Amino acid sequence: MALIVQKYGGTSVGSVERIQAVAEKVAKLHKNGTQVVVVVSAMSGETNRLLKLATQINDRPSRREADVLVSTGEQVTIALLSMALHKLGVDAISFTGGQVKILTDNAHAKARILDIDESIIVEKLNNNHVVVVAGFQGVDENGNITTLGRGGSDTSAVALAAALKADECQIYTDVDGVYTTDPRVVPEARRMEHITFEEMLEMASSGSKVLQIRAVEFAGKYNVPLRVLSSFEEGEGTLISLEEDNMEDALISGIAFTKDEAQLTIRGIPDEPGIAHKILGPIAAANIEVDMIVQNISQEGHANFTFTVSRNDLEAADEILSKVQQQLGALEVISNSNIAKVSLVGVGMRSHAGIASKMFTALGNEGINILMISTSEIKISVVIEEKYLELAVRTLHHAFDLADDAES
Repeated sequence: MALIVQKYGGTSVGSVERIQAVAEKVAKLHKNGTQVVVVVSAMSGETNRLLKLATQINDRPSRREADVLVSTGEQVTIALLSMALHKLGVDAISFTGGQVKILTDNAHAKARILDIDESIIVEKLNNNHVVVVAGFQGVDENGNITTLGRGGSDTSAVALAAALKADECQIYTDVDGVYTTDPRVVPEARRMEHITFEEMLEMASSGSKVLQIRAVEFAGKYNVPLRVLSSFEEGEGTLISLEEDNMEDALISGIAFTKDEAQLTIRGIPDEPGIAHKILGPIAAANIEVDMIVQNISQEGHANFTFTVSRNDLEAADEILSKVQQQLGALEVISNSNIAKVSLVGVGMRSHAGIASKMFTALGNEGINILMISTSEIKISVVIEEKYLELAVRTLHHAFDLADDAES
C-alpha cells in the first residue's frame, strides 16, 4: 500500500472553504487505498496576527513564549481539517508536533529536528486513519514547544516522510510547480517536470521561494522524492528527486534571483596572511551570513575586499566593518544596497563548457555590468545593479532557450 505525506501551506488552508477543499482531496486519495499523512500550516496570516499580539504585550517577547503562542495557529488547522474529514466519512486524527514526538533542539524560533518517533503515526495508519500533523513545530528534550522558523512546515513534512519511508512527499502550495524562473518577471517561464535535489537546493539558496532550503536539504539527505503541486488546480507539478542519466541533456534548468542583497567593500587593507579572517571573523561572530566574496590583486601591498550579505544585515555589518577598518588602518568602507544577484542553475554545467561565456556575453550585449561573480559545479551567480535585474533575467531566459517546449 502506497504511503503519501502531503503538506498544505497557509493559503491552501486560508479559509473554511479551502480547508473543506483540502479534505475532499485527501479523502479521495485515502478512499482509493493510499495511506495519507497530512501536514498543515497555520491559516494564512494567522502567524503574523499572533506575533503582532505578542509585540503589543512586549516589544521583545520571550522566544519560548512566542513559540508557545504561534504554535497554536497550526493546532487550529489540524483540528478543523480533521473535522472536515470526519464529515466526509474518513477516520482522521490530529496531532501536534509534541504529540507525535518530533524532537528538536532548544533553539526557539529556529529549532532543528533531531528525531521523530513515528510509532503512533504508523499505528493510526494501520488502523485506516488519515493522520493530520501540525507542521512548523516540535518539542525539545525538556518538553518545551519549539518552532522551526518560517517555512518550517515543509521541513516537518519531509522529516515525517523520511521517518515513515513514504513513497512521496507532496508539497501543495499556491503555485503549480517549480518554474524556469519567476513567471511574474518572465511570463513565458516554463514549469519543469523534474529537477534534482542539487538543482533545487541551489535555486532555493539563490532566491527561489518555492521551498524552504532546509526541507530540500533534508529530502536530498534521506532521498525523499518531493513533488510541488497546486492546491487550486489539477496537474502533475514538479518532481524533485535524485539526478537521472538524462538530466545533463538540459544545460540550464532555471534562473533564480534575489534583491535581498547588499555589498560591502573595505578598501586599502594590508595584503597579508589571515586578513580575510580579521575582516570576516567579527561578521561571523555577529551571526551575519556572508554570500559572495572577492579580493582584488594586491597593489603596493594593499588590496580591496568585497563581500555580500543579506540587505537586512547591512546596517549591522557596516558598523562592524567600520571598526575593523580602524583596527587595520584601511582607507574606507563602501556599502551598496542597490544590487541584485542572478544565478544560472543546471546539472548540465558539469559536462558542457562555455556556459559562463554565453551568460556574460548575453548580459554584456544588454549593457549590464557584472560587479561580482561566483561559481559552483552547477551554478553561476553574478551581482549586478538592481535596476537591471528584470532585464537580466529575461535576457538569460531567452539566451538559454528556457521557454521552449523541450523536456525538462
